[in-house]
Amino acid sequence: MNNKNIDKVLAREAKAIVVLAFRNGPIENLHAGKRCPTCGERVGYSRITDAEMKEIMKNAVDHVYKFSLMKKADPVRYEALVKYGNELARQWDEPVAR
Repeated sequence: MNNKNIDKVLAREAKAIVVLAFRNGPIENLHAGKRCPTCGERVGYSRITDAEMKEIMKNAVDHVYKFSLMKKADPVRYEALVKYGNELARQWDEPVAR
């Protein structure tokens, strides 16, 4: 599937959910922190601890679950959330089905 054949509705929701459930969560605190003086930009070195990764994934799962519930229970609020998320992700690339 190439970008021309993507489902625009699902792509819009995916970007909104990722920006709100993942990008604007605990990972932002790590991203905003100081660079590792030892590993710097070198590929192959872990920069996230197991505890940090657990917190990041827990936050993302909790948010995706909350958004999924909202989509069923309050579609108007969900649509407003997706619209807001897409404003934050407006410069992002479209998704690619892999």
